[in-house]
Parts: sequence; structure tokens; C-alpha cells
Amino acid sequence: MDRTELADFLRRRRGALQPGDVGLAPGARRRAPGLRREEVAQLTGMSVDYYTRLEQARGPQPSAQMLQALARTLRLTADERDYLYRAAGHAAPDRLGGAGHVAPGLLRVLDRLHDTPALILTNLGETLVANRPAVALFGDHTARTGWDRSDIHRWFTDPASRTVYPEADRDRQSRALVANLRAAYGLMGGRSRAGELVRVLRAASDEFAALWERHEVARRFEDHKTLVHPELGPIEVDCQALFTEDQTQTLLVLTAPPRTPAWEKLQLLAVLGEERFARAPGEPAAAP
Repeated sequence: MDRTELADFLRRRRGALQPGDVGLAPGARRRAPGLRREEVAQLTGMSVDYYTRLEQARGPQPSAQMLQALARTLRLTADERDYLYRAAGHAAPDRLGGAGHVAPGLLRVLDRLHDTPALILTNLGETLVANRPAVALFGDHTARTGWDRSDIHRWFTDPASRTVYPEADRDRQSRALVANLRAAYGLMGGRSRAGELVRVLRAASDEFAALWERHEVARRFEDHKTLVHPELGPIEVDCQALFTEDQTQTLLVLTAPPRTPAWEKLQLLAVLGEERFARAPGEPAAAP
């Protein structure tokens, strides 16, 4: 671990960012450019004292998980992320196999989306970041571990994961998820995490195994679908996908035409987040 190099790198990257770059309000006038140490600490999920010691070249070696969070907070590119890991005495993560680093370009767009569901996914369906409306619609999957992080894995192994789609649309979604995984498999190869996920799902799900044999390959750039919220009921949305250049991550944005019933429901999701919606006494929940 090169504490001096790590400290200088962190100070430089923090000084290069403004609050708006990370989704924070500008606030009062600042005496110095860049983010404050306490802002970086808060966004990263560490104590201010711990982060301060890192910048003063007197802190302990940060874990790989902490470096992953720091790279996301500081909006590091893949090359900058690798440099951060090596300065901290860790090997740089596998760029294709890792599911933690978030492309800074996608994050900058996500930071500006507050009134409609948006989330960043890996090409294996793992949610990396989700805004408040997306969490309200899909739940918070960012803390899941192992293959449980993958929407594709959960779809074929956990029936409860399908309730967000109307029953009539589930076969179509199954085919789309397998076609998406086939594209990732072609990009990453059979010995990659994509290949591992395929092997796991072929053993766990007859439905997946049958769809996999169809050899359908597709990455969806746009789509129109109906999603079901347990309180608000069906919501018709347009889905737009923005991919990184290497096709390993996707920013998925869900919108509805202004002043439509679906748009009003999305606005309500943005305001209330994960809070439960009040119902009149005796009124049943919306049917999935």
C-alpha cells in the first residue's frame, strides 16, 4: 500500500468534483473547490475520521469493498478505479467479471433523474444503483449478494420476482431475459460469470434450459411494457436503455407521457418512495 500516493490521489479527485456532479445540492458558498471530506465520507458510507486519515496518509489499508464505494463516490473511470486499487495495495478487479464499479457517465445521468424510475444494471441483470422511484417500484436489490443480485437469476428461481409483471407478459419477459443473457455470454465467453450463470440456471430451471436452446440473442434499446405496483396497480411505461461502450452496464429509464394516469403514478412513486400507500379500511390491495 502506497499511503502517500493514495492520499494525494483521493485529495485530487475530491477537489475535482462539485456537489452537482454527485447529485448533491450546491448549498452555501464554499471556501475551497471540490467536495468536502464529510460529503465524500457520507456518500461512501464511512466515518469522516476514517476518510480524513486516508487523505492524511495515516489510515489503515481500506478493504476492496470500501475502495469500490470510493470509486463510485468519486466518479472514477475504469482506469482511475484500477489505479485506486493498486495504490491501496489491492489487485485491480476484473473489468468484465466485476459487478461493483459503476460507469461514471451513467452515474452522471442518473444523478439528474429524480422524478422517474431509473437504475443502472450489469449485463447480468445485477442492480448497481437505483434512484428513489425505482426502489419504490422494484424494491431495493443493491444489497443482495451472490446470484441473488441478478434479476435474471431471481426470475427463473423465485416465483415472487415475477409479480411486477402481468401474468400475460411473463413469457415475453422470460424470452427477453434469456436473449439478453445470450448477448452477455457472447461478449464475456463461456468461462466468465455469464457462463457460470448459464450453468447455474440450466441446472435450476427447465424453463430457462428450454429457452437457452433457442439461441435467441437481443439487447433491447427501447420497449413498452406494463409493470404492476402492489399499491398503485398497473403502470404503462416506456423503457429506454443507455449502454456503456463496452456493453457491460446499462442505464434503464422508465417514463410515461405527461399528464397520463401512468405519469401521475410515477410522480407519486417519486414523492413517496418506499413508503406504503394508505388505503381505506377494508379496501384490498391492487391485484398483481
